[in-house]
Amino acid sequence: MRKHWLMATILLTNTAMAQQKMTPELLWQLGRVNGEALSADGKSVLYSVTRYDKDQNKGSKHLFSIPLAGGPATQLLPDAGNGDIAVHPDKTGFSRGGQYWEMSPDGSNAVQKTSTEEGMDNIRLSPDGQYILFSREVPVKKMNGKDIYPDLPKTTAQIYDNLDYRHWDTWEDGKFQHVFYAPYNNGQVGTPVDLLEGQPFDCPQMPYGGAEDLIWAPDGKSIVYVTKKRFGKEYATSTNTGIYEYNLADKSTKDLAEGLNGYDVAPAFSPDGKYIAWLSMAHDGYESDKNDIVVLDRATGSRINLTKDWDGTVGGIQWSKDSKKIYFVAPIKGTEQLFEIAAQKPGTPHQVTDGNFDVAGILGQAGNTLVVSRTDFNHAAELYTVDLKNGQLKQLTTVNDDINKTLGQCKSVKRWITTTDNKQMLAWVVYPPDFDSTKKYPTLLYCQGGPQSALTQFYSFRWNFQLIASQGYIVVAPNRRGMPGHGVEWNAAISKDWGGQPIRDYLSAIDDVAKESYVDKARLGAVGASYGGYSVYMLAGVHNNRFKTFIAHDGLFDLRSWYGTTEELWFANWDIGAYWDHANAESIKKFNPSEYVNNWNTPILVVQGGIDFRVPIEQGLQAFQAAQLKGIKSKLLYFPDENHWVLHNQNALVWQREFFSWLKETL
Repeated sequence: MRKHWLMATILLTNTAMAQQKMTPELLWQLGRVNGEALSADGKSVLYSVTRYDKDQNKGSKHLFSIPLAGGPATQLLPDAGNGDIAVHPDKTGFSRGGQYWEMSPDGSNAVQKTSTEEGMDNIRLSPDGQYILFSREVPVKKMNGKDIYPDLPKTTAQIYDNLDYRHWDTWEDGKFQHVFYAPYNNGQVGTPVDLLEGQPFDCPQMPYGGAEDLIWAPDGKSIVYVTKKRFGKEYATSTNTGIYEYNLADKSTKDLAEGLNGYDVAPAFSPDGKYIAWLSMAHDGYESDKNDIVVLDRATGSRINLTKDWDGTVGGIQWSKDSKKIYFVAPIKGTEQLFEIAAQKPGTPHQVTDGNFDVAGILGQAGNTLVVSRTDFNHAAELYTVDLKNGQLKQLTTVNDDINKTLGQCKSVKRWITTTDNKQMLAWVVYPPDFDSTKKYPTLLYCQGGPQSALTQFYSFRWNFQLIASQGYIVVAPNRRGMPGHGVEWNAAISKDWGGQPIRDYLSAIDDVAKESYVDKARLGAVGASYGGYSVYMLAGVHNNRFKTFIAHDGLFDLRSWYGTTEELWFANWDIGAYWDHANAESIKKFNPSEYVNNWNTPILVVQGGIDFRVPIEQGLQAFQAAQLKGIKSKLLYFPDENHWVLHNQNALVWQREFFSWLKETL
């Protein structure tokens, strides 16, 4: 009898554990896994786990090692700093506090090697260890009043005579990130050489670039770096970055991407040093253009575009160990998968993996095994191995398994929907973990940002579909016009048509899913951020009473005032155009959410970041003020210290609590 009672207790406990639902607090307890490097012998994987402390309102990164074949992980460092990890045959280097550190391959004997007064970022030793490569911010132009007028040291004035006076979330102060190298001898750093001395250009590229923008050649004789040699208005209206190679012997510099007019980024040397590959876009000013793989033969200087005839766009790249192939990730039909292509001639890539998950990044290769990062709507990133012979994935890290095992999983299915122009559009439909088709559920239309970013099996710590569905909502997430993964034409179709077919695609998606008996048609909502926020504002004026509530985060409310205050104007020019240009007048009026405010009649939550310079503060304030003056139930959630995203732990929890509180109150 006792045995049966014990088994029943275990079964009940396991059932209870499986029924636990994701909450904002649980979401922020998850470890954020990032692959750092393969060990020099290829037998183990270095990875970091960032964990957030709600009370301290910050995260800390911890470094671990795990055997490539699988097994228990070993913690190497409790605080790995924020820099990248660099593996050498007999040591591992890393950045902490602006200095270079080293430790033994097993994680022992961590020692600070340098103590430079000005500090260093994105640190890399040359292959022979004779030089150190890094970036550092240096003053180039005077833009602060106290620098221009030294006798007024307490002035807070900022003085500009050109554009790009602010970017992302930071006002320009006349300082620029430059590339340096210097002689290095066991912690002693010699006189640095500034490769961009006196020039108002950044490397790494701001605001997202890192150590991948400045790399050593395998022989250590040259440095390759990425920068956009534009300043002011020219910088704000151009995406034309260059790939520059600096020769240490003769101190000459050449642009490897000369004649290529769009974004050229992510340079990577083949292991044998004979080739260098990078990602390249064709058109200047088009930041969401098709990404191709360009390969340069270093001996002949000839370039080839490997993917020019492929109807897709490339993500991160990784050379094979034998320098014969290039592996890359790319969106395809609502997921991101691993592909490979021969490295010396154009062709059709071979898809290596397939399934309802994302291969979110590539770490490196050991034999016939590739180490990648993988996510899906129910699982944050973990590291997996891929068998390159058959594409099979095997989980390597298990950082979040203990929590995942207690959570009810949210089923996600692909649904193909016929649009108003008779195209087939994929939509992800995500169901609550305890979904019962005999019941009715409130349903949310999720509007993706970008506007040309892929909607795949991503795992977000804000727009988290598992979290949303676990609160009892069905989520409808359409791959509307403008998203990669469905061909170049579909991706490009959104430009100059923001409020046209993409909005009709959204309405087609919610109308199609709303036909299901389990959808409560009286409780439909629409939510989104960035272009998704724009979509919510636009839908608020044209939805014809489909929706009962809206949530718009950092959305574009008025295209004229947005064009006058946003910073990366190449984006605005390509997708919208200057409002004073008569050629754009009709489309701007037609696709401007503020023109439709007279039709607003639905509760709306407006979220706005105070230092969002991509979609500045006046956009959210105008939308909230319009709703208030029209007597519409509305709320403003304002974050003074957040940019286009919500990055602080406690702010994110407030965001999620307000998000669900608003839905509970209005839906």
